Parts: sequence; structure tokens; C-alpha cells
Amino acid sequence: MSSSMKECLQLQLLEMEMLFSMFPNQGEVKLEDVNVLTNIKRYLEGTREALPPKIEFVITLQIEEPKVKIDLQVTMPHSYPYAALQLFGRSSELDRQQQLLLNKGLTSYIGTFDPGELCVCAAIQWLQDNSASYFLNRKLVYEPSTQAKPVKNTFLRMWIYSHHIYQQDLRKKILDVGKRLDVTGFCMTGKPGIICVEGFKEHCEEFWHTIRYPNWKHISCKHAESVETEGNGEDLRLFHSFEELLLEAHGDYGLRNDYHMNLGQFLEFLKKHKSEHVFQILFGIESKSSDS
Repeated sequence: MSSSMKECLQLQLLEMEMLFSMFPNQGEVKLEDVNVLTNIKRYLEGTREALPPKIEFVITLQIEEPKVKIDLQVTMPHSYPYAALQLFGRSSELDRQQQLLLNKGLTSYIGTFDPGELCVCAAIQWLQDNSASYFLNRKLVYEPSTQAKPVKNTFLRMWIYSHHIYQQDLRKKILDVGKRLDVTGFCMTGKPGIICVEGFKEHCEEFWHTIRYPNWKHISCKHAESVETEGNGEDLRLFHSFEELLLEAHGDYGLRNDYHMNLGQFLEFLKKHKSEHVFQILFGIESKSSDS
């Protein structure tokens, strides 16, 4: 081991002792390798031959004004403090641009130190004294534009066709998922099985993915209707809740469960909910008005 390497590692241990005295609470200084300081001491004593890993750690700083946290990530090269210290500050309260500006200012400040000078404590002090302006700049520059731009969402209505829906556990799953998510619509059980689900796009797609997988093969989305909206989408809904639709059936009610739903009643249901056009899409049959 060269004398210069020994001096560097001794200085690093000295700075770590100062940091632990400044941040005595458990978890304030989080070492990437909890054994790294012990291994460096063993290396300096000659009981370890291999060069120990670099000291890497994160310090969580509480900034008083504004009330925010900054995680300072530090890596000490083996030849620090004669080599440049690697520092990076992060905060969930800063966007990418402001975070880059903060680190540019920090790096510029650390660059003023002469080789051989310890500078982690100075970097911490600089962040505590100067970081507030970066948070305030973000608030002034970005908050008004955020308020000026309303958020647009996609409202989606999906019409889903299945050969049949009989099983109680499946019917329960469909209703549970529909009521858990912020969607409305219905599930018509029997043969065929029809599901309509409407709401924000991400909720409908989650519903579709959840009920379909892992092994429901005979099911397809026959039709989808979407529209962009800046509101909550309530004025676009055709249904007020998500419910099971039970209609009269024709056929055998025995063990085969091979009975067909009354499509005439289903057509009347669609008309009441301004969805008559979907009948032909689902079944390939033109709807006929009961008045004709």
C-alpha cells in the first residue's frame, strides 16, 4: 500500500466519523456496504490484502424552508480527497431541470476546493444554505402553467361479447372488479354473455385485463367508443352503476345450462340506454323497432 493511498483512506475514515457525529440518528447516513468502514480499517492495519470497496452512502437532509428533503448521494474514490468527490442531490419536490441546476451549482462549489481538502461536510452546508432557491424557483415558474392547462382524459366504453357467462365464481369476479374500479355498465349472464364497461380509459383497460386473464378464451371486445374530456366524465355515462343484468331465458334449465337469453328484451334494454346501434355490432342482426 502506498503512503498516499493510506493517507487518503485515513482521511476518509476521519470524515466519516465527523458525519456520524453530525447525523447520529440511525438511518440518517445509509452506507451502501455496511462493512466498508471495517474493511478499510482492516486494510490499513494489514489484516486485509485486497483493496476494500469505495465508500458510498446517502445522507437525507431536512431543509427547513421550504419543508423538503434532499437525498445526497456520495461516492468517495479511493484517492479522495486528492481525487474529485462524486456527489448528486435528489428530491421528489424538484423536476428534472431544477434538479440538474441544483447539482450543477453544487458541483461548481465543490470545484473551488483544493486537492487534499475534505468537502462532504461543506457540500452539506452548501445544500442547507442554497437549495431553497431552487425549490422556490420551481414553484414560481411551474405552478401557474400547471393551473392554466386542464388535464385531458379519455372516456372509454367497451362492448364485450362472450359465448356464455354461467359460473357463479366468474359472475362474482366480474361484479367485484366492476365495483372496485370507477366504472359503470352491466354484465348480462347466460348465453350469450354481454358486458359493457365505461369510465376512464385506464380503468376500463384494467377491468378488461383482469376479467380476461389468465384463461378466458371465448371472449372478445366487439366494439369500443372513446372521447376526450376535461371533466370527470359523469355526463358521458349511460349507466349509473355496474350491475348484473338478468333477463328471461329460453331453453333447458337443467345441468347443461344451455339456455339463450331473450334478445328482444336485451334490445329494449339497449334502447333505454341510448345504445341500440350496438345490437347489430354484437350479433350481426339489424334491430327492428317494436312499433313496426
